[in-house]
Amino acid sequence: MDESALRQLLIDTGRQSVRRGLNRGTSGNLSVRLPGGFLITPTGIPYDDLSAADLVHLDARGGAAPGQRKPSSEWRFHCDIYAARPQVGAIVHTHSRYASALACQRRELPAFHYMVAAAGGDNVRCADYATFGTAELSANALLALEDRHACLLANHGVIATGANLTSALALAEEIESLAGQYCAALATGTPVLLDADEMARVVARFESYGKQDNP
Repeated sequence: MDESALRQLLIDTGRQSVRRGLNRGTSGNLSVRLPGGFLITPTGIPYDDLSAADLVHLDARGGAAPGQRKPSSEWRFHCDIYAARPQVGAIVHTHSRYASALACQRRELPAFHYMVAAAGGDNVRCADYATFGTAELSANALLALEDRHACLLANHGVIATGANLTSALALAEEIESLAGQYCAALATGTPVLLDADEMARVVARFESYGKQDNP
């Protein structure tokens, strides 16, 4: 996909994050990898108002050519995740309701449901708190993302990664759904957690989960 098409897809995905209740207004941010860098949403512009020219092209170190919009204040963790995780092709950061509620309690999302394995392990960790947009927050997020595709950010929100924008958005939506279920389970009792052996089996099965054989 060429850069022009990726710009439109990034805008469409940002708008979908709002339609699906994962972001509101200008909250959250999204990016997609390009050769030698990445495209990221700008700061302070609602997704519905974005045009292709508003998206910011940063190089692999987070540098921007002059004449562009200011990138999202969270550009640093996007840059650092791409540098550390070559398999990641897109990142979706949201402030979705239930996942953010758990993050504000600095709680992880544990193995209360087998679908937690969609994030790559037996939990979705909550990264330690740091001020938004800082190198400290980026370092905390990378630690929480070790061997995982997603994490919560304490008192903040969610980071979901994927091979592409479609998979990253789908994972962000799945994390929010699971967080809502977990909050409901906590409100009605004490959730029973799946043990480590079962989650290891589920994680292994997720390697082929939802994939069709070629006809």
